[in-house]
Amino acid sequence: MDNENYFKPETKIDDALQREIDEAFGDMNLADLLDAEDKKETGQRGTGVGVRKGKVIAIHGDDIFVDVGGRSEGLLPADQFRDEPLPVVGETIEVVIEKFDSNEGILRLSRDGAVQAASWETIEVGQIVEGRVTGHNKGGLELVVNGIDAFMPISQIDIARIEDLTPYTNEKLECLISEVDHREGNLIVSRRDLMKKRQGELADELWETLHEGKVLQGTVRTIMPYGAFVDIGGCDGLLHIRDMAHSRVEKPEDIVHVGQELEVKVLSIDKDEKRIGLGLKQTLADPWDGAEGRWGVGETFSGRITNLASFGAFVELEPGVEGLIPIGELSFRRIGHPKEVVNAGDVVKVRILNVDSEQQRMSLSIKQAGEDPWVGASVRWAAGSNVEGTVTRTTDFGAFVELAPGVEGLIHISQLSDKRIATVTSVVSVGQTVTARVVEVDEERRRIGLSMKPESSGSSEAASEGTLADLEAIQNKPERKRKKPLKGGIESGTAKTRFGDLNMG
Repeated sequence: MDNENYFKPETKIDDALQREIDEAFGDMNLADLLDAEDKKETGQRGTGVGVRKGKVIAIHGDDIFVDVGGRSEGLLPADQFRDEPLPVVGETIEVVIEKFDSNEGILRLSRDGAVQAASWETIEVGQIVEGRVTGHNKGGLELVVNGIDAFMPISQIDIARIEDLTPYTNEKLECLISEVDHREGNLIVSRRDLMKKRQGELADELWETLHEGKVLQGTVRTIMPYGAFVDIGGCDGLLHIRDMAHSRVEKPEDIVHVGQELEVKVLSIDKDEKRIGLGLKQTLADPWDGAEGRWGVGETFSGRITNLASFGAFVELEPGVEGLIPIGELSFRRIGHPKEVVNAGDVVKVRILNVDSEQQRMSLSIKQAGEDPWVGASVRWAAGSNVEGTVTRTTDFGAFVELAPGVEGLIHISQLSDKRIATVTSVVSVGQTVTARVVEVDEERRRIGLSMKPESSGSSEAASEGTLADLEAIQNKPERKRKKPLKGGIESGTAKTRFGDLNMG
């Protein structure tokens, strides 16, 4: 068989003859054969297997005819130049020989590195092609792939879920051919499969170079209540909500959004489980650095209440820097819970009590940031004057009365009435407004003694007995252990029965 006749367009080759030619070529492909022929004719080394240099000899519509040597012309689709200018006749370009079309007697070419053009003769499952989106319906996208109508199901458009198909209209998309039905003329393509394939290739490369502490660029893919998954180039890592910002984060959506580009730091790697932990705040400056210099002890600042606990309230002075106001520093008056004084979101003025940037701790005070209501108490509530207040709590030994916010006085049980009483609550109750007389004021120890007894029942000195002094004695007095009675003797039940009321004198 003459090779010259084989390359002529008008030559018709039956199956038997084609098999004979294939056997004659052995392991050589068409590019090898042309290279070998070039070497034989010119005595020079060819351009290599696959990639060849050819001269543009003609351009007709969307077809560019290229002379690649040998005895056959090549056909290169013009759409492979995309946004680039088309070559001109006589220009030398690099091409890749895809196959020999025996029916047309011509070589099918593509640009070096270009996506292979598709036709019903060359198309096959797994092939990468480019299609232009012409429209969409409820099920997916309608495309044209080199003149062939194709369809991309909505689930195959992207790895992430797609809701709106409108933005894809007129877009050019690279995709994989997933199904070919020549008989029905159906072509199904998938962009998702191509993305996963390339993502897998990138992931293999990434795992080889990944290490803790490495800083990478990533794209937020999905957001969950506990954090966000970020694509760092072939695989996803978890950015936990606690590692999104130095400040307290309530919802991930407050910090990141889908599609956002981030610089993240690798915090942990589990190659067995294929899990990667990422951090965003670790790439940002630590707001606690130099905290002692910015918040000096004794200085006053404004902050926002972020959280309440039974032991106090947390205040944010700036994003990422929070301090604690102990419950005893929230108010001069006695409170049972911080919510009695402040609420989350309130802006308050606080005084810095202590700063420990290493431990990232700060102690604050509200009551020390304002005026002390006890200053001048002995003048404001002078001894002997009558005052009005509200009973805030009662105990076995008396009632506490609030005279002003942060200032309480004590009415001892002995000063509640000029008559003998059994319990404090038999005279006063919590929430009741009472009028009392100031008996004694001790600004330094923050104590005021009050009395509800009529003034005629005793001097102020006598009335003061059982107030502050008794309160201190009661509070400091250790609890006495009850002694067991001795058996026998006159204190025993037997002795009392035997002697009755007999006077021992």
